[in-house]
Amino acid sequence: VQLQASGGGLVQPGGSPRLSCVASGSGFSITGMGWHRQAPGKQRELVAAVMRTGSTNYADSVKGRFTISGDNAKNTVYLQMNNLKPEDTAVYYCLADLMRIKDSGEYEVSRSWGQGTQLTVSS
Repeated sequence: VQLQASGGGLVQPGGSPRLSCVASGSGFSITGMGWHRQAPGKQRELVAAVMRTGSTNYADSVKGRFTISGDNAKNTVYLQMNNLKPEDTAVYYCLADLMRIKDSGEYEVSRSWGQGTQLTVSS
């Protein structure tokens, strides 16, 4: 599965950009998609995730400002970001949690990552 993210760039504080990520490929089912981010000098952290069922999970730092949504038919995940702050500056990575059934009947789970998109919040 390949992930292609779009959006990001240079945004002013208080801005409201949207990130998108499309998954392509075959042989797997997508059980969930989400976004992590990594700021300079910091570890990569979860931003938000959405399961195929629609349930969501957010980092405390973005609750109330970011909204994640998924389009299962399009294998696409969106991250609507509102009221951006300078501390939101980071490389944002899209991810997809995958599952496939092997010939043996066993389930195999894995995670695929996108290439990352830079978001800089600055005036």
